[in-house]
Amino acid sequence: MTSNYSFSEKRVSLEPMQIKERQLLAPFTTFGIGGPARWFAEAASEEEIAEASEWARERGMPLFVLGGGSNVLVADEGFAGLVLHVGLKGIERDGELFRVAAGEVWDGFVERAVASNCAGTECLAGIPGTVGGTPVQNVGAYGQEVASVIERVRAFDLGERTFVEFSNIECGFAYRRSRFNAADRGRYIVTRVDYRLRENGEPLVAYRDLKAHFEGWAKTPTLAEVAAAVRNIRRSKGMLLVDGDPDCRSAGSFFKNPAVTEEVAEQVRKVAASTGVPIRIFPADDGLVKIPAAWLIEQAGFVKGYAMGAAGISTRHTLALVNIGDGIGDGRGGATAKEILALAEKIGAAVEARFGIRLEMEPMMVGFA
Repeated sequence: MTSNYSFSEKRVSLEPMQIKERQLLAPFTTFGIGGPARWFAEAASEEEIAEASEWARERGMPLFVLGGGSNVLVADEGFAGLVLHVGLKGIERDGELFRVAAGEVWDGFVERAVASNCAGTECLAGIPGTVGGTPVQNVGAYGQEVASVIERVRAFDLGERTFVEFSNIECGFAYRRSRFNAADRGRYIVTRVDYRLRENGEPLVAYRDLKAHFEGWAKTPTLAEVAAAVRNIRRSKGMLLVDGDPDCRSAGSFFKNPAVTEEVAEQVRKVAASTGVPIRIFPADDGLVKIPAAWLIEQAGFVKGYAMGAAGISTRHTLALVNIGDGIGDGRGGATAKEILALAEKIGAAVEARFGIRLEMEPMMVGFA
């Protein structure tokens, strides 16, 4: 890990930046849920990130960093501190290396990589959010994870007040995890991610849905064809942000696929055999296996389209909880965060009662006590 920039001795002023009071956060999230931030700032540079974080530190207030808002659930009461919206832009290419600012739209970068005939992110097409969030969650889908192509992550260390850089190994990537949302949660603000792709590389067609899509093709699909297929599959499951589609008012997959021991998995297999509903179980890290959370939820009695008030399950994907309310004219649907959590807790309790498996929620909870 190397330190490239120091801000430890500079006392800052936010005069160049605009700070808003009581900014409603719901319109900044794909869920369309959430109360106001006590303070809200937009950072367009690393210097402004350092300034804004210092402003919050001097006042002893909590800080939350917001990117694309695609993997968060904001409390109805909002956030009693400073919400810093990261808006850093820019993409630099050096051969197969792409240095991408944290505020860039992720799917826009994927489009550029595919258009450049560079493999490594084609199966991650259509995922909402910004680049800065990808190393935090180790974003993955359809057989790919960003951990396989991230070379370096640049971030601001809120404790040491310096900019630092981490190698891939130093990021501590695991399934949907990294040092940024585990051991060092809340310590770093990602400002840039460096991805090393494979120019003229072949696309990855390993996931079942993709294999089915290309079955019978006489030739290997191109990167663009794989990315287009992924977007179509995501659209069919309500996982592609499309204006006017109520299934898109969600945070994507609300539950992680649980990793369990082989003994637990064997009990699940017995249930599958007794019900006649097949299940696919996949290997995971540390000798564990991964159980599809969607299968568990469905076998616990929850179906697509299930509703509890203004909160519901997507009509096309059991893993997605959606805001199905009619809205109140300010960019939100009608559901509250409390309603979404009540539904999530009901689903989780039913799964645990039947299988002894506790589901873990995937979105970041903001403003909850």
